[in-house]
Amino acid sequence: MTKNIRYACAPIAWTNDDMPELGRENSFEQCISEMALSGYEGTEIGNKYPKDPEVLKSYLEPRGLSVASAWLSLYLTSEPYEVTEEAFIKHRDFLHALGANVIVVSEQGNSIQGDLTKALFKEKPIFTEQEWQLLIDGLEKLGQLAHEKDMEIVYHHHMGTGVQTTKEIDELMERTNKDNVSLLFDTGHLVLSGEDPIDIFERYEDRIKHIHFKDVRQDVKEAVDKESSCFLDGVKKGMFTVPGDGVIDFKPILDLIYKSDYSGWIVVEAEQDPAIANPFIYAKKAKEYIAQYQ
Repeated sequence: MTKNIRYACAPIAWTNDDMPELGRENSFEQCISEMALSGYEGTEIGNKYPKDPEVLKSYLEPRGLSVASAWLSLYLTSEPYEVTEEAFIKHRDFLHALGANVIVVSEQGNSIQGDLTKALFKEKPIFTEQEWQLLIDGLEKLGQLAHEKDMEIVYHHHMGTGVQTTKEIDELMERTNKDNVSLLFDTGHLVLSGEDPIDIFERYEDRIKHIHFKDVRQDVKEAVDKESSCFLDGVKKGMFTVPGDGVIDFKPILDLIYKSDYSGWIVVEAEQDPAIANPFIYAKKAKEYIAQYQ
């Protein structure tokens, strides 16, 4: 541990929640055991994890793992606010019972993230002013609901959504109250989109409350763009990988983080086909790569 920073791993490398056929054979117990063996202190939560907090803790605690957070899809731009609020409260209470402090949220209204017909680099949604306002108003309310449990929402900018680029992240940050809406900093999604992670971290250091570390394979990115492939095809082809295995130099990023006041989790996350990229081997590789800069 460096300062108040702890390292977690995401289960998506073992079983992909968006494409359950990737890693269908890998059990929940194998996943968390291999995370612990790789030297991580925490985990985010996947679909195979027990839904009862006490049951989940009974598996995690003997392995020395805590819950960092879990993703929640929002539909503030495409559904009545009440639909998202109901799901959010249930998700919030579940994470609170597990001791998590942050709630990962991302707007999925009009997202092409799971659309097999949409070209990732050519057909991302652009929010209208009305959609921006629905998103901003909804996030402010969700942030206040999170505060009822002394928690924070962290917004996940994401490929194939309306908040992906630097300009869109800027707009989100400018139009939301910093007390209600924080930012998740994801290296892989920034670099894949063509953004500068150093610039984003320096600009929003005081609002970043959660971090995802993943790397990018540049040759696969270029092929996905050239072939007008969708996001999930890119994942299957190996567009993402773990830190130390792609084109991102994490040393200057880690230097910035360690010199900052950041306190919380750094989550290693790399959506890959586990039949091709053994998740245990890659989780270990990432931990060893990061450890040389601690």
